[in-house]
Formats: sequence, structure tokens, C-alpha cells
Amino acid sequence: MSPPGSCGDPPSKGGTTMALFMDSHAIDGGVKASDVAQAHLADLQTQDRYGVRYLRYWVDEGAGRIFCLVDAPDAEAAIRVHREAHGLVADSIHRVVEGF
Repeated sequence: MSPPGSCGDPPSKGGTTMALFMDSHAIDGGVKASDVAQAHLADLQTQDRYGVRYLRYWVDEGAGRIFCLVDAPDAEAAIRVHREAHGLVADSIHRVVEGF
């Protein structure tokens, strides 16, 4: 059993094994949390077309850093969602394993 707030084991979506990815964006000049919230909503509206689930995000407004946690069949599917939803493609994306 996973602890509260955890994502648990990667689910299978239509026979496709899902994995967790963390992406990172660097925005010159900083970023507003409200703008990131709007971009995240666009991700949520787009994600089903690619078999992806954007789960959470974190923002450091002053440093212009955004981190997104996504459940996806592969990194490219996660990238396609950002590209189509709002064009803000991550600078890096890494497969991650959830810890406690």
C-alpha cells in the first residue's frame, strides 16, 4: 500500500506500461505561479490524447524554475503534451522512481 499522497506503482494504460518522469523548465526573468497554473490546465486538457497524466508541478517564481511530475508511457509522449498544450517544452526530462 502506498502512503497518502503517493502515486503508487506505475499503472498500465491500455496494455502500455507507464513510468514516472520529472521535467524541468528554466524561464529567464522568473515566472508567475498563476501562469504556470494556466499552462498546467492546458496540459490536463491535452494529456488524454497521448496517454499521459500530469500529476503535480512545483514553481520557484523568482528563479524561474518549474518542475512537472508526469505519468507517461515514455518521455516523448510527455514532451508532446507540453508542446501541443502551450509550447513550453522542458529543458530536461528524467525517468524517476518514487521514494518515501
